[in-house]
Amino acid sequence: MNWTVNFFEIFAVAVGCAGLILSFVTYRSLVARTSGNEKMLEIAAAIREGSFAYLKAQALYLIPFVGIVFLLLTFSKLGFETAVAYLMGTVFSLAAGFIGMDAATHANVRTAQAASENKASEALEVAFEGGSVMGLAVASLGILGMIILFFFYGAPGSETPIIGFGMGASSIALFARVGGGIYTKAADVGADLVGKIEANIPEDDPRNPGVIADNVGDNVGDVAGMGADIFESYIACIIGALALGATASADVLMRLTAYDGDQSNMTNYRIWLMLTPIMIAVLGTIASFVAIKAMKLLSSGDPGAALRKVGIIAPAIFMVLLFGYLVVTPVNTNLWICALVGTLAGIGIGAVTEYYTGSKPVFQIIEGAKTGPATGIISGIALGFQSVAAPILMIAAATFFSFHFGGFYGSALAGISMLATVGITMTIDAYGPIADNAGGISEMAGLGKETRAITDKLDQLGNTTAAIGKGFAIGSAGLAALSLFGAYVETFEAHGHKIELSLTDPAVIVGIFIGATLPGLIVAFTMRSVGRAAGQMVTEIRRQFREIPGLLEGLPGVKPEVARCVEISTKAALSEMRLPGIVAIATPVLVGFLFGAKALGGLLLGVTVVGMVIGIFMSNAGGAWDNAKKFIEQGMVEGEKKGGDLHRAAVVGDTVGDPCKDTCGPSLNILIKLVSMISLLIAPLLAG
Repeated sequence: MNWTVNFFEIFAVAVGCAGLILSFVTYRSLVARTSGNEKMLEIAAAIREGSFAYLKAQALYLIPFVGIVFLLLTFSKLGFETAVAYLMGTVFSLAAGFIGMDAATHANVRTAQAASENKASEALEVAFEGGSVMGLAVASLGILGMIILFFFYGAPGSETPIIGFGMGASSIALFARVGGGIYTKAADVGADLVGKIEANIPEDDPRNPGVIADNVGDNVGDVAGMGADIFESYIACIIGALALGATASADVLMRLTAYDGDQSNMTNYRIWLMLTPIMIAVLGTIASFVAIKAMKLLSSGDPGAALRKVGIIAPAIFMVLLFGYLVVTPVNTNLWICALVGTLAGIGIGAVTEYYTGSKPVFQIIEGAKTGPATGIISGIALGFQSVAAPILMIAAATFFSFHFGGFYGSALAGISMLATVGITMTIDAYGPIADNAGGISEMAGLGKETRAITDKLDQLGNTTAAIGKGFAIGSAGLAALSLFGAYVETFEAHGHKIELSLTDPAVIVGIFIGATLPGLIVAFTMRSVGRAAGQMVTEIRRQFREIPGLLEGLPGVKPEVARCVEISTKAALSEMRLPGIVAIATPVLVGFLFGAKALGGLLLGVTVVGMVIGIFMSNAGGAWDNAKKFIEQGMVEGEKKGGDLHRAAVVGDTVGDPCKDTCGPSLNILIKLVSMISLLIAPLLAG
């Protein structure tokens, strides 16, 4: 049996390496494309320079934090190996963001160039190609990180360092998502409020000093930040199942594998359950390879239809490959049903998200905005809460059926399967900010209305794909949290301490209340941070319009001081991301050691349920507010156009939705898994 496990380990390494190679080849093909005129290259260079300046500053800012956690882990009972794995998780997470942003800042100007040549299908292909560099890198780095650690710590009872890897990815993801979200929304909200509403100038107008910072923010928030977010979701799902496999009892093994009750073989079958989640990621990555290549054949048609098709092709191929894997291994083929349930739930969540953020319901917001910004915002809040019901019910159904067929482990596989094709999911998600940047470059370089029409269509679709990506992330977060919760309970049992989490136990109730409070606190911190930073941006843009002669009039040779706006966003993001991160990391540790293991179990339940509801609401409401504005700008509302009263009301709604969908909502997705990961990591200490 061992030689077969070794074969799959080697196969996983080969797929991970192949993915990185294909990512690099795609990157080289991307940069070889025509990049536009001198003005376009100047704008793109400013966006690229600002993006990397922020990411480097963020990485340096996080070094002391990472160093402190590394030392704490080293000198705790968890040990040096867990600390090294934690450090490895932080490095891989940062690398995923750097790779994706590098590609995105090359793809944006090339997408704009293709649009300027009236090649809509090529513009779609370029933006998709730029996103695929990150999609392949995220999937491949996740596989390589997990399989390397599995090689050294894949024996049941020695898996704690692998959990450390997940904690490293989670902690960086929270800081990257919160910091990037604050950066991008401070610039976006400030530029929109002063530019579109007060000065009545177009979006991305070169006279607006906040525009470059806004475009930089798209990259640091929606590319690098989202990359770290999805990478962390991917890893958390795998680790949840792996930890459950490591502690599987004889009864569980007989239910999920070909185990016959011989205790001498128990370890071997546990290893198979630990390996399977990694192999699901491997097979999903292979399916993503095929889907990415299929896009070249589909890009000539409708962009939305093309992206939907590749989003279906990858899961279909994955399910076929997974069935083959289960047939040739001692793992029970009934687990295929768990994977199918998770895959269908992911597709369903994506469809519901697309419906609420990119189709008929958006016109409810537009109708509300006809009587002013307040009623438009009220309509968006109602739509956002309504959109929560279907995804939550789908996650509940996936939990029920996967648990029925495979227990906690089956639910964990459902969560992994939802993100198994992360290569294509991340590709489609990263496509959005690339298209958005292309529109900004088109406007600032004066490429004309025809070009902007193409980029606007791609950008509107990008809003929906970004919302779908957030839906996948929050859906998988729920199933990942359930698997990590199961692993948390089983860790105590493995240490000889059975833990009962009864709703009549006051310790559990205390934990639930604290956990339910935590998402609200994180939303408050991040929303207030965006508000403060946006206020500074508004003040600075107003100052420049007032004090720089000829700027607002667009006189030749007069340029805004864009560096000042970039500096405001950078400083705000770096300073404001500390408090949410510290609270999220410290709370489970304090609750666990002050109130005990039962209270910490209750906290996991509270933060998961409340975090999912608020996270889905914010992501979908924000996406719908954004598209309501874009529907008006694209002439989809009869008798309305840019600059009118309805458009201005929709812009106000969009500025409210911006921090919801790009800062607060995504931070809750990470919060759910970070709290679960930390709880699982300290469970052996609490048990001892």
